[in-house]
Amino acid sequence: MKALEDLKAHEARALEGLFFDLDDTFLDEGRLSEAAFSLLFSLQASGLRLIALTGRPASWAEQIARMWPVEAAIAENGALSYKRVGAQVERLDTLDPETRGLHRVRLEALVALARAELSDLVPADDVNGRVSDYTFDIGEHEQAAEDTIRAAQALAQRAGARTTRSSVHLHFTFDRSDKATGALAYLRSSGLDPTSALRRFAFIGDSQNDAPAFAAFQTTCGVQNLRGHFSIPPRYITQQKASAGFCAFGQRLIELRKP
Repeated sequence: MKALEDLKAHEARALEGLFFDLDDTFLDEGRLSEAAFSLLFSLQASGLRLIALTGRPASWAEQIARMWPVEAAIAENGALSYKRVGAQVERLDTLDPETRGLHRVRLEALVALARAELSDLVPADDVNGRVSDYTFDIGEHEQAAEDTIRAAQALAQRAGARTTRSSVHLHFTFDRSDKATGALAYLRSSGLDPTSALRRFAFIGDSQNDAPAFAAFQTTCGVQNLRGHFSIPPRYITQQKASAGFCAFGQRLIELRKP
């Protein structure tokens, strides 16, 4: 990984937009900082399209798309997106309603089994706002043992489900989307060619569920608290943690994009 100072003007000026993770990248322990939120307005003014890309629930993404200075918010690790269109917000689901309903039935049965067999697993406090997945708290308010996490992952795999791990949550889902496929589905729905979009949009994140996006996009950045196992790590790394790292990357982009 390269230092942020190695990011050059020609690369920053070629960008059309920025996808950014929320927890432990844009947010500090789940809280929104004034500096990071204000920087969104400056990034937008520099000509960048802004899209939040998170494992957080659909209910969060809908409100972010309505109220923040962003073009859209993609939730639940790529499964659903919410785009602001005029005064309204449009929802894009990667699945048709019938398949979504079938996935939900299977997911509820799997969660019941997991909670019966792994009583130490605690549901995340945002599960009621979710559509495509169910999430357990492994590091936000509760600290789950690694043995428990591995047992949960094995249980889900036996049921044909996927698990995704972030810095705070363990997700169960029967969807096949991830942050990269979700971002590309959104860009495709906006009329962009996915191949060129991977060069024209940047991504910044911090954890294991960001790995697909780190591998897919050309301009990628990890904040200093980056953790996980990555087949392709981010190209750049900040010296600052969480929102301070986001601000460092954002300010670098703004400075380099000036005429």
